[in-house]
Amino acid sequence: MDTATAQTMPTPDRLAEPTLPAEPSQADKGAQVYWLACLPCHGDRGQGLTEEFKQTYPEEDRNCWNSGCHGERPYENGFTLPKTIPPVIGAGTLQKFPDAQALRSYIFVTMPFWKPGSLTDDEAWQVTAFLLRENNLWNSRDDLNGSNATLISVGIPPAAEPTPQSVQSPAERPSLALLLLVGFIALAPLFILLWAFRKK
Repeated sequence: MDTATAQTMPTPDRLAEPTLPAEPSQADKGAQVYWLACLPCHGDRGQGLTEEFKQTYPEEDRNCWNSGCHGERPYENGFTLPKTIPPVIGAGTLQKFPDAQALRSYIFVTMPFWKPGSLTDDEAWQVTAFLLRENNLWNSRDDLNGSNATLISVGIPPAAEPTPQSVQSPAERPSLALLLLVGFIALAPLFILLWAFRKK
């Protein structure tokens, strides 16, 4: 992604771009993509756009939700920022995605918010690998891709729907008389044996 795209959103001054190790993993590269495309909204630690995180922005960029900026009636060719931006790292995050493939597809099509679909295919995989690593869901040095992403669970799978217990209608229930008859027939040989023993 070019830096011009990233510069359409303010980035807090105190946050330095992550440096890559000598042999970067896919997730290491994803940390840079996150820094450029995701951090302005989702936070420096993936915590979402909290009040505390907003305070790290330059003062002139702390009220982006005002009308004429990124609030109601944004500037020409602008966009409206949502008031709530969810965390993406930490307990309970990413729960709506059943697996890594679903997460990557969502990122590729809808992110970054201000320019959806601007990430390359590789960048979408990289930031997905980064988010999975930060959430302790993926730590492999192998690249995440279409052949293994569906094997990596992300959110809690939906609970299996309970199957209704079969309820017999009164017409299907055996009658008491029938149960007594079956019981008598089953016990009849025992009574005959006892009667025969007594006769002796």
